[in-house]
Amino acid sequence: MRGINVSGQKIIKMDALRKMYEGLGFHTISTYVQSGNVIFSTSEIEIHKLEQKIFRQIEKDFGFEVPVIVLTIDRLQQVVENNPFLNDSNKNPAFMHVTFLASKPLVFDSEIIETKKQIGEEIAFSENAVYLYCPNGYGNTKLTNNFLETKLKVGATTRNWKTTNELLRIAKQN
Repeated sequence: MRGINVSGQKIIKMDALRKMYEGLGFHTISTYVQSGNVIFSTSEIEIHKLEQKIFRQIEKDFGFEVPVIVLTIDRLQQVVENNPFLNDSNKNPAFMHVTFLASKPLVFDSEIIETKKQIGEEIAFSENAVYLYCPNGYGNTKLTNNFLETKLKVGATTRNWKTTNELLRIAKQN
């Protein structure tokens, strides 16, 4: 999920979120930190249906809209394995981030996006993710989630590298 429990906005307690997922018939539900990371199992295989089901239930139960992106464990594994910055020993993983895309961008101008890079920053695009290296901190970059959503014309949510790997670890255990 994007944008819950940030700056006192769209507050959802993790216990309430887990109960909501249980009510939707999902299994082996885990949450990670307070920012809308939920790992669950389901027999439903249509990602778009899952996203809509979760979106509608959040709106019903909590009274606000929250963008939802569902990743399969295979897609998450692929995103982790394809990080182009991992093979560079000069890059500190603490400054790596992944912007997960709700869908493949149809057309975008990577040159315009790249003009927003600051000194030392790097960006790489894949079909379903944007990889960021922000050595000055994500809070200081202009390559923000909102900026990328606008330029790519798709929904997105960004996680730091540590969280991304932890989500994969939890998913593999479930």
